[in-house]
Amino acid sequence: MAAAMASASGSALCFTDVSTSRALCFAPRRTITFGFVDKSLVNLDQRLRLSNLKTRASNATAVENGSAADSDKVPTPVVIIDQDSDPDATVVEVTFGDRLGALLDTMSALKNLGLNVVKANVYLDSSGKHNKFAITKADSGRKVEDPELLEAIRLTVINNLLEFHPESSSQLAMGAAFGVLPPTEPIDVDIATHISIEDDGPDRSLLFIETADRPGLLVELVKIISDISVAVESGEFDTEGLLAKVKFHVSYKNKALIKPLQQVLTNSMRYFLRRPSTDESSF
Repeated sequence: MAAAMASASGSALCFTDVSTSRALCFAPRRTITFGFVDKSLVNLDQRLRLSNLKTRASNATAVENGSAADSDKVPTPVVIIDQDSDPDATVVEVTFGDRLGALLDTMSALKNLGLNVVKANVYLDSSGKHNKFAITKADSGRKVEDPELLEAIRLTVINNLLEFHPESSSQLAMGAAFGVLPPTEPIDVDIATHISIEDDGPDRSLLFIETADRPGLLVELVKIISDISVAVESGEFDTEGLLAKVKFHVSYKNKALIKPLQQVLTNSMRYFLRRPSTDESSF
């Protein structure tokens, strides 16, 4: 499938809200391959979205009765994009303690990206209330395979979380760009990057990455992997507060990565993830 990446020079990673014909961009773009080619990409306008989002989040803050100020009691927001658990749909899971409602606005926003929510359920455990959606593309009925659209889903969910729960802003890396209260810690300095690769049978390997979150990260990671001719078959992308936790199933010519290629991939990731905003070591 086709994908795009945000370059340092800054062309935008864009999608279209089909209900309003408005454009919205989350990160820069450049074409790559991930799985199979899917050319039905949507386009969006970052400035318009950011302006509207900040206005709505500011309005929402006024009705939160001071909950944003009580940041020490704010639970850690978690957004999971899961490509592994359902063979026919992309599973999105959102958790924010026990504060989330039915997320009808989030489901509506996902439909505006040209998606169908084919199943939704809620369950409770010790970490809070978990809202899960099974999503397919409206035009094909298939799960979402395009990294660009997967990133649009992730950012749409986070944007809605920031809009309706502005107290989450300080708990999310996206709060620095889209929220009313940015994180208190310098994310790219204080959060270490961890990378590991292990075999997952003879035909593929598992790549694990933990690093500071930022808009466009999912697409950027897939681009780096594809640049060294490694295929990303499936995976899971978790946003846990300020952290991004990634698990990708990867292969080289339909085989697990040999040790030298594992080292090349690890070095490429480490260089890329340390480079953008700090000279200090992530470790």
